[in-house]
Amino acid sequence: MGPAVKGNPLRISVLLLVISYVVGEFFIPHYPLFNLLNLIGIIVLILSLALFFSSFSMFNSYKENPTPQSNTKRLIKTGIFAYCRNPMYLAFISFHFSMFLTFENVAYFLSAIGLFIWINHNVIPIEESYLKEKFGDEYERYVQAVKKWIFF
Repeated sequence: MGPAVKGNPLRISVLLLVISYVVGEFFIPHYPLFNLLNLIGIIVLILSLALFFSSFSMFNSYKENPTPQSNTKRLIKTGIFAYCRNPMYLAFISFHFSMFLTFENVAYFLSAIGLFIWINHNVIPIEESYLKEKFGDEYERYVQAVKKWIFF
């Protein structure tokens, strides 16, 4: 059995998107942004989808299941995983943030922050502990070479 992560990040991300839409549209006032920020939001949205599908395709090419609770047979270190250890999670968070920039809905911004905190403190440490135990020195070298979130 894989790491004992509680919750599925993809399902939680989608649930937060729905909740953010409802809360933002009906309960929180809109704060107009500059058109340039809306455009940046659309660009980030497209990039986050590309990042997600690139990550997902790497899992498929390695015949691995992307859900965090699944048993891992191989360590993926190529493609987007050569630059970021958690590209799918980065895609989820970037998508939420891009929705905030595009639709000027503060609830999306709050959900991006909440999702980042939950994934960074509750999901990734469990996964990393599992991978360290399973792959040992190979995973340690990967952690030293590749950043968790591209920039840090």
